[in-house]
Amino acid sequence: MTTTTPSGSGPDLARGPRLHWAWVVAATAFVTLVGAAAFRSVPGVLVEPLHDEFGWSHGLIGSAVSVNLMLFGLISPFAAALMDRFGVRPVVTFALLMVAVGSGLTVFMTQAWQLVVCWGLLVGIGTGSMSMAFVATITSRWFVARRGLVSGILTAGNATGQLVFLPVVAWLATHHGWRTAALVASAAALAVVPLVLLLLRNHPVDLGLTAYGATEADPGPPPHQQVGSSAGRAVSVLLDAARSRTFWLLAGGFAICGMTTNGLIATHFVPAAHDHGMPATTAASLLAVVGVFDVVGTIASGWLTDKVDPRLLLVGYYALRGVGLMTLPALMSPHVEPSMWVFIIVYGLDWVATVPPTVAICREWFGAATGPIVFGWVFASHQVGAALAATGAGIVRDVTGGYDPAFYAAAGLCVVAAVMSYAIRRRPAVPVS
Repeated sequence: MTTTTPSGSGPDLARGPRLHWAWVVAATAFVTLVGAAAFRSVPGVLVEPLHDEFGWSHGLIGSAVSVNLMLFGLISPFAAALMDRFGVRPVVTFALLMVAVGSGLTVFMTQAWQLVVCWGLLVGIGTGSMSMAFVATITSRWFVARRGLVSGILTAGNATGQLVFLPVVAWLATHHGWRTAALVASAAALAVVPLVLLLLRNHPVDLGLTAYGATEADPGPPPHQQVGSSAGRAVSVLLDAARSRTFWLLAGGFAICGMTTNGLIATHFVPAAHDHGMPATTAASLLAVVGVFDVVGTIASGWLTDKVDPRLLLVGYYALRGVGLMTLPALMSPHVEPSMWVFIIVYGLDWVATVPPTVAICREWFGAATGPIVFGWVFASHQVGAALAATGAGIVRDVTGGYDPAFYAAAGLCVVAAVMSYAIRRRPAVPVS
């Protein structure tokens, strides 16, 4: 553990002679996000097993996923406010327990409404409490230097954990049934709880430290005073941010980001590939490769965010994603051709590379204190978009017998997101407080 230092002088005080505790917190947050992602890897693999066992339509199963995705976003800003009031550790512990309970209870379900309650409501609340607002809270409080890089690493943990678990879940579902896969996801969430209780800390001042890289010019945000309603604070921040054109441009672009990742590809890529004769385990393994390259892409995006105009990064990411989605229907086949590998690698590099520049723009416009909550609301729009795509693509499959129209529509929306990102002004005249 790092030694304490007096406050009030330069960056050396934030670093100390040993490993700064900020890196311990970041590592714990990374493992937490990976553990929480275990259950979020389940829906895309279990669409077909649930359809086969219960006879539920793709649209119905997609609607349960939509509830999960919607809550994953809408809970985010309130969770950020709760972390302000009660601390990060109790909120994250509660969230992991919710994921474990919701995942475990699915093995007893026999009716569609139970799928919505367990898969949608309970797990949605749990994962929403550890979503991207959690990333923004950790990076804002514990880091002044390397904020973009750490944001990229934590974001990669959130998305990559979901994708890397896919082949494991697919193998378990194929060889031991979907209930075993759900129980393994529950156990993964529970396994992270001791780490959170032992290592996660709310703010550097809890250990007598300043943030990593803190200076007199930028000491990092002070601890928030635990007064007032957390829900009221989240809503008041939204009302302030909503007066800004930048907020709506970010929210609109991020809604499309959610449509084209969690909503469409994460939920429907496996069944779409299965429609073309590809085994579910093979398709799930391809998504796991997306997760591997997502680590590289998101960390690189965080590094670039510290050096390049984040608006231009967003423009490039959305444009590249649109090209990939436009070509995807032509790449589907029973076997994995080289062209599909190109798509998988490029899409992986771009999967959530949008998060670090979006976090940076929120901090620039809305400040270090309220930026995480504002980003929570922006991320809520991401999940609203994901929920619409999860249900919409399922309905497209039920009506047309295929997913091609959904892929083409998503490609067009990526162009819209690129234009919206370019329209964001670089610096605000007066930051929203």
